[in-house]
Amino acid sequence: MTVERKGRHASAAVIGVLTLVLGFGIAVQVHANSSNDALSNLREDDLIGILDNQNARAERLRQQIADLQQNLRQLQDSGDRSAAARQQAADQADALGVLLGTLPATGPGVSVTVTDPDHKLTGEDLYDVVQELRGAGAEAIQFGPVRVTTTTWLVGSGGSVQIDGTSLSAPYRVTAIGDPKTLDTALNIPGGVAATVRAAGGELTVSELDRVSITVTRTLPKPRYAKPSG
Repeated sequence: MTVERKGRHASAAVIGVLTLVLGFGIAVQVHANSSNDALSNLREDDLIGILDNQNARAERLRQQIADLQQNLRQLQDSGDRSAAARQQAADQADALGVLLGTLPATGPGVSVTVTDPDHKLTGEDLYDVVQELRGAGAEAIQFGPVRVTTTTWLVGSGGSVQIDGTSLSAPYRVTAIGDPKTLDTALNIPGGVAATVRAAGGELTVSELDRVSITVTRTLPKPRYAKPSG
């Protein structure tokens, strides 16, 4: 087998594997969200927000998969063996790893601190912080020691909450990567999450940063029932 043919096969194999992995990722996250009992305690508006957010993220991931499949077809049809094609596949994998929480991330963003001296905030209140950041375009979020994904849940009250099963106590610290000004504005909109925190006797402070590092990662669980179709 020639070097060129090996390069072609390697490129196609990389993209093919990525497509299968991403298909599994979407199926697993949708299944996990649908079976999470903790969501039963959320308000209807919060549930609608979670659904809208997940649908949007799933659509972005499906589009990424479609792009990868198109790249694979182009490689197969044209025999493209260039290093640029392999680099494109690697870049796609990195981008999706950040969105899925399986890779560390760095970039501009915000550092958020939420105090709760009277122990009045609930997991639902703190979940609103995550939702506001997501809605404002945060591409990676870390809440305490936990990497936030589409399956993340928060429960608890009285100065102590659980996020994805990890117990945390106030003050709560959140970092997010995205446009700093947009994220700051979203958290401080009148009547929003900052107002909720203040009404409970606490404070929500936001620091806009040129560089935020999120090192915590998650692994995708293996699906029990779902598998990529097509």
